[in-house]
Amino acid sequence: MKPVIVGTDFSKGSYVALEIAVDIANQFKTGIKLLWVKKEKKLLSNDQMELTAHLAEEKLQQLCSKYQPNMKHGTIEWGILSGKVATCLSEEARKEESPMIVIGTNGASGFEKYWMGSTAVRILQEAPCPTLTIREGYNFHKKLDNIVVPIRVNANSRQKVGPAAQMARIFGSKVFILGLLESAEDAMTLRTYLKQVEEFFAKEGIEYNCCGRKYQNYSKTVLDYAASIDADLVVINTEQDRLLARLFLGTNAQQIVHKSQIPVLCIHPEDIGDIAR
Repeated sequence: MKPVIVGTDFSKGSYVALEIAVDIANQFKTGIKLLWVKKEKKLLSNDQMELTAHLAEEKLQQLCSKYQPNMKHGTIEWGILSGKVATCLSEEARKEESPMIVIGTNGASGFEKYWMGSTAVRILQEAPCPTLTIREGYNFHKKLDNIVVPIRVNANSRQKVGPAAQMARIFGSKVFILGLLESAEDAMTLRTYLKQVEEFFAKEGIEYNCCGRKYQNYSKTVLDYAASIDADLVVINTEQDRLLARLFLGTNAQQIVHKSQIPVLCIHPEDIGDIAR
């Protein structure tokens, strides 16, 4: 069984991530591997580090006991790793051939609430599979009803369509296809792309809506549109050259991941291959 990887730091955001991961694992007919990463803190003594690990073990066991009854096909296992969070979670996902990593991110006050922590960004960069990030302030009681899928004239843009459809099936969501036009000369190509994407969702039996927008600032246009329809999830890919994707998310992806107040599913195109070509 290839489990969904869930990273936890015992914050409210990570608890929301675990709840959503249960639904995802049930759809994938698999289990969950819940991980806490022990980071070296030079200011703590060995006894303090040992106590911290012991408390983490107790919390992990409690979470597994709480959510196991909601699992339909697999189990929730827990583990404690040592090292850098991003590297540990990514290596575990690679070893387990996981279909997805789900992580919660801490909220903050003031200006900082609009910026996701650097650890989350590094996980997105290193992850060998799609990664779902959920900000701490997200209202979990609001279902994932509306999913935004931005499409533009880009070789990789349509590759997010398959994972978006998968999420829509899991949560019974409606997909909002957002065609983004930067230059009038791309209008014909964009219409072709959008028609292909519409046909894909129609074939999959997924409810969808399609509209177009001209844009100058890609991330702002996507997030403004998501806010206008009260979206619950944005699906993006890194849209980077394969050799650079693991080092940089790309300007547009970084801004969406950093600034989005709703969950973001981030995909490296080479992870999933051609889906809606």
